[in-house]
Amino acid sequence: MPGGPSQLDTFDPKPGEETGGPFKAIETAVPGIKIAEHLPLVAKQMKHLAVVRSMSTKEGDHDRAAYLLRTGRLPQEPLQYPTLGSLVSKELGDPKAELPNYISIGGRRGLSDGGYSSGYLGPDYAPLLVGDSPDAPYTRRPGLRDLAVADIKPAVESSRANDRVKLLEGLNADFAPGREGTVTASIQSAYERGLRLVNGSASAAFHLDDEPEKLRSTYGKNPFGQGCLIARRLVERGVPFVEVTLSGGFMGSWDTHARNFDRVKTLCDILDPAWAALVADLKDRGLLDTTTIVWMGEFGRTPRINGNLGRDHYPNAWNVVLGGGGIKCGQVIGRTSKDGSTVEERPADVPDLLATICKAVGVDYEKQHLSNIGRPIRIVDKSAKPLTEVLS
Repeated sequence: MPGGPSQLDTFDPKPGEETGGPFKAIETAVPGIKIAEHLPLVAKQMKHLAVVRSMSTKEGDHDRAAYLLRTGRLPQEPLQYPTLGSLVSKELGDPKAELPNYISIGGRRGLSDGGYSSGYLGPDYAPLLVGDSPDAPYTRRPGLRDLAVADIKPAVESSRANDRVKLLEGLNADFAPGREGTVTASIQSAYERGLRLVNGSASAAFHLDDEPEKLRSTYGKNPFGQGCLIARRLVERGVPFVEVTLSGGFMGSWDTHARNFDRVKTLCDILDPAWAALVADLKDRGLLDTTTIVWMGEFGRTPRINGNLGRDHYPNAWNVVLGGGGIKCGQVIGRTSKDGSTVEERPADVPDLLATICKAVGVDYEKQHLSNIGRPIRIVDKSAKPLTEVLS
């Protein structure tokens, strides 16, 4: 959720408080847990979700905070840290799978391109970007036709394509001897993975025409909704890490410095059916118990409502939502003050969150990888303290 969703207008409502805004709080499927009124379908799935209301971080700049949430570290010029998806890809992925082990749908639009990098792990663990481009203007909204994998179909007939592959193999066979190393191996690996995707049957995961029209409509006929449906299809095919971004232009991000309440409602109208449908669909197919769900932005929004009826950046007290496999659901972790300005119970920082996610999916968060210069670096910083009460 790039831009920083308002916690007060989603999962930590404060109705009746000066900071609460105009939205009502509604009951959920779990007695005693209330969320904001524009997420009624998600409210019905609350027994499969857990809200962490006590995130407290220190970075309020979009780029740096997005990088922090995705990698667990702040940017450093000499070292590019890998994003969480790349780390999970390395630990849980199958290097011979037809589909990439990390697929990002609709992301990389204006906020922290570096946070999508595989960093020192190398290009084998970089995400396949679907439905977006690093060169697309941030103010352009993506459409349904953008939900495609670029160049997945050969530009020529199969016989000519096969001849070109054989020619490439011959050239590489002549070129590679004496030039062994990371760059040569990475290029060869990229070609092999690309050919597996183009020539195999797994690419059908991105084609939604065989899905019932009613189900597609339930998810929502918009890039985020259909992206969530693609995500379910990728999970069915064993992709270990999939992310879907609700983005596309300032009116499509959660950076609500102005008209916060109108824009949060619009965004929730997209988020609510897609997220609820994803949870229900995974449950119906027996996949929810083995699929961990994470909903997050890079920080929250100020309790104070500014003169433009907006809320500004606020990392001091905000929330994330976890669910599905490995998570003890149907509960709230942490508490903020009456006005939402401070965390009063169970504060959690970024390393705590990432360590919790790692434990939920079965990754050893204390494991070390070697950087490109041979420096051992833990998957999650040593300060991490997993939220054990949210783990099943």
